[in-house]
Amino acid sequence: MAMLTVMSYDRYVAICFPLRYEIIMDVSTCVYGVLTVWISGVISGVMHTAATFSIHFCGDNVIHQFFCDVPQLLKLSCSNDYINEFGVTGFLFLVASLCFISIGLSYSQIFSTVLRMPSAEGRGNAFSTCLPHLFVVILFISTGVFEFLKPPSDSPTVLDFLLTVLYTVVPPTLNPMIYSLRNKVMKAALRKVFKERKAYLLC
Repeated sequence: MAMLTVMSYDRYVAICFPLRYEIIMDVSTCVYGVLTVWISGVISGVMHTAATFSIHFCGDNVIHQFFCDVPQLLKLSCSNDYINEFGVTGFLFLVASLCFISIGLSYSQIFSTVLRMPSAEGRGNAFSTCLPHLFVVILFISTGVFEFLKPPSDSPTVLDFLLTVLYTVVPPTLNPMIYSLRNKVMKAALRKVFKERKAYLLC
């Protein structure tokens, strides 16, 4: 969620302050953004790990998921000592809510700026810049909320696994692609690779 928040701020600066983009999003700002994402990920992981080790498990300890997701772990708890995990989840939910509000404010400013653009071509370029990221944000939040709020079932369906993949695998995979394919240097490199491959196949 922190990564999506940083990316939404980047899109906000690119659309609302295009002439000052390179000044605002300088190297130090990018480094601070990356450090924020990494540190938030480490803190989240450490808190969940500590809360998980405080839980006593019983039964066959079989998780019907391809990774140790919180709802699946809580199903295996045999006592009321999972209150620590609920506390961690509540705290991280609060942080995620702040990130969600930040993303919403960024995109409200973006759409307000885009709709005031006199040129249809300018509006199209602006929307093409931010809509792929907005799609990833909506996909991540909607599937994550559905996965965590629905009651865990004893016999997970294919839909459960699909939703988990959609919020854990797809957004991190799409993020680099969204940014890379909009980079002129990356586009030129891809064209060169495809031309060389085409020439090799024709030979």
